[in-house]
Amino acid sequence: MAKVKILSQVSENEQPTQTVPMFTEQVAAGFPSPADDYLEGNLDLNTYLIQHPVATYFVRVTGDSMIGAGIHSGDILIVDRSLEPVSRRVVIAIVNGELTVKRLIRKSDRVILMPENDRYKPIEIKDETDLEVWGVVTSVIHGLM
Repeated sequence: MAKVKILSQVSENEQPTQTVPMFTEQVAAGFPSPADDYLEGNLDLNTYLIQHPVATYFVRVTGDSMIGAGIHSGDILIVDRSLEPVSRRVVIAIVNGELTVKRLIRKSDRVILMPENDRYKPIEIKDETDLEVWGVVTSVIHGLM
């Protein structure tokens, strides 16, 4: 089961800003295109990745139960607590006291937390199961190594 560790929460009074140059020319993933010297301006990743700063926090993942969703051990997830945890969204949840990241599936009257790795079993939420959703994952940050 992939587990998560909460890294930080962005507060309303303490919105960090760091901008970096962003080029107007797109990078071709097929054949190379001629490089242009034009900058579109600066890009603040906070405004690009965080829609609701007061409701957003970051978590680091351990484990490989969500590799099929592109979430790997060591990745940082951006989680928005203000979004509705609808079916098919990846969520951070506490199940019987354990923090996990899984895809939320709602079928009729059933709720399932679905891993995206065949080595793990789905977690079916039953009446006696204690479940609390802590937010919806909106982005994944990981390096290419």
